[in-house]
Amino acid sequence: MKRREFVGGLAAAAGLAACASEKDGNGAGASNSTEVFEWSCVTSWPPRFPGLGMGVENLAERIERASAGRLKIKVYGGGELVPAFEVFDAVSRGAVEMGHDASYYHKGKVDAAQFFTAIPFGMNKTELEAWLYYGGGLALWRELYEPFNLMPFPCGNTGVQMGGWFNKEIRTIDDLRGLKMRIPGLGGEVLRRAGGTPVTLPGSEIFTSLQTGAIDATEWVGPYNDVSFGLHKAARNYYYPGWQEPGPGLECIINREAWATLPPDLQAIVEITCQSITTDMAAEYTNGNANALQQLQEDPNVTIRTFPDTVLRHLKAIAKEVVADMMANDPAAKKIGDAYYEYLAKVEVNSRISEDAYLSTRTW
Repeated sequence: MKRREFVGGLAAAAGLAACASEKDGNGAGASNSTEVFEWSCVTSWPPRFPGLGMGVENLAERIERASAGRLKIKVYGGGELVPAFEVFDAVSRGAVEMGHDASYYHKGKVDAAQFFTAIPFGMNKTELEAWLYYGGGLALWRELYEPFNLMPFPCGNTGVQMGGWFNKEIRTIDDLRGLKMRIPGLGGEVLRRAGGTPVTLPGSEIFTSLQTGAIDATEWVGPYNDVSFGLHKAARNYYYPGWQEPGPGLECIINREAWATLPPDLQAIVEITCQSITTDMAAEYTNGNANALQQLQEDPNVTIRTFPDTVLRHLKAIAKEVVADMMANDPAAKKIGDAYYEYLAKVEVNSRISEDAYLSTRTW
């Protein structure tokens, strides 16, 4: 009896919450709880690709199950419905209801969006999520995307990535001069100022470009995804750490008009599921990277190397200049950047005496 009363109380509370949301204007025009919605979701990833591609497939599957089939989402890989780097535009104009990509792909269109994926030498996964969910970052993100008719949600994170695959050893900063490297976002601009040539390529084109010499180096994600693409067969030198992407977050973007048609309970299901995918994806990458790294360590044709300290210090100095210039030229980037670095200055103190301090003891 007590259990039935408890469940009944939860149902009543949910009903009151839904009514309150509708009264506040959330989910306006969508009060029919039996209505079925069928959406399309475009992505920047190869279809059903481990981690990135499967993350959005899992998102769609879990939303459909949690909603008892009331919200069905058909996922399209990069290039299947729209080109891999046109997800933002497709969702913005309402050609599809949903998209899944990385916000730094919008460099040149919405420069400030890069703060929500990765800043070179910036926040790691844990710090970024803390800023988004509890430090005001998500509110700034939604404010930035509102003029584009988009509602963004954090939806996935790979954790710190690798520095990339190179066809030659990197001993000094001079070895980066003239280097053609697939590297997106602000990391690409850092490479350019270091004397290299950044190239933007979708994941599906990386292996062939590296193998044929169209590019000299590439960063992609980490061992889990890099082995899936066979990048270890196209270059020998595998560098760490991933200074360019210390904890890159992915985004689920939803057309605001489509979002408004959903009743409050479906909106809640979408939001909660996006957050659960972030947790799940991080666990998948931790496991997948560990297994794939072991494979690479046993491969006699692969040499795993760390970037020299002198190279990292030089790249870090350039990264500061790149971000400062972006903030100086874009009021939105200035506003978001100020908030980002204010939070980083606070959270990194805790990271230093907790995660960093503990991990250093495990090498004793």
